[in-house]
Amino acid sequence: MTDVDERHPAIRPRRVSFDWSDTPLHWIPGDPVATHIINSFHIVLPEGEKWFVQCVRDARPHITDERLLAEIRGFIGQEMVHARSHQGVLDRLLAANGIDVSPITEQAARGNAERPARMAELKRRSPRAWRRRLRFELAAVAAIEHYTAVLGQWIMDNRRLDADGADPTMLDLLRWHGAEEVEHRSVVFDVYRAMGGRYPLRVAAWAVSLLFLYWALIGGAVYLLRQDPTVRGPVTLPRVYRAYRRSVRKGHVPGVFRLLIGEAPVYLRPSHHPSRICSTPQALEYLRRSPAARAAGHAPS
Repeated sequence: MTDVDERHPAIRPRRVSFDWSDTPLHWIPGDPVATHIINSFHIVLPEGEKWFVQCVRDARPHITDERLLAEIRGFIGQEMVHARSHQGVLDRLLAANGIDVSPITEQAARGNAERPARMAELKRRSPRAWRRRLRFELAAVAAIEHYTAVLGQWIMDNRRLDADGADPTMLDLLRWHGAEEVEHRSVVFDVYRAMGGRYPLRVAAWAVSLLFLYWALIGGAVYLLRQDPTVRGPVTLPRVYRAYRRSVRKGHVPGVFRLLIGEAPVYLRPSHHPSRICSTPQALEYLRRSPAARAAGHAPS
């Protein structure tokens, strides 16, 4: 696997599926806070991935590089499977345990449903403004994709969760998804640059994305904990913070502040390119072993 092209790996969707019937609500045993910090991704990813796809599809007619167009096709296919797979967690695991996330997901779904008409109208009125808006959205997606790739590498490297009895089906979902995030980590960044995106806008969009990710991780976890029927007593921020620090020490979750701010010098380096972070060979090695990928017949040979 050492001859893999880190900048331009082959990208293809894997039509995986997951059975949540044996997965407990607290799939990290005895650690509801770490469980729900990671579960917060399940809330935002189904509609978030669809937004990523909308942005890239809007840019696609303006891309002339055939290799990048092929990578876009693979990216779209992977992201649609990601959206469906995380929706399954919401529908079959969280909802089955009395946790309703529809106030968040329905708002995001409305935004995605309304976006094509809004963008079409903006393009009709001002193609220049449309292009600026699309560049900003692509820059925001590229920043988020940086963090999802870094998190993908983290979950592939993590062995504490296995040792502490985390649910193997959930770990496979997270590692399969994380491996594909590593695999396609350069695509949106390259689309942004092909659309004329420059460094100052990349920085501005990163700052906005940072705030969104913080809200998604912390706000989403608190929302889930307050709905969790098994959590006793008031879910206060000091209580959650103390439990979160214990979870970080156990290796169940990465330090959120360290992750978000610690990656800034990497992503904001003017010469940065996503191909210089993470490991595609390691991602492909996991995909060869992934139970879901093997069951779907999509493990790499």
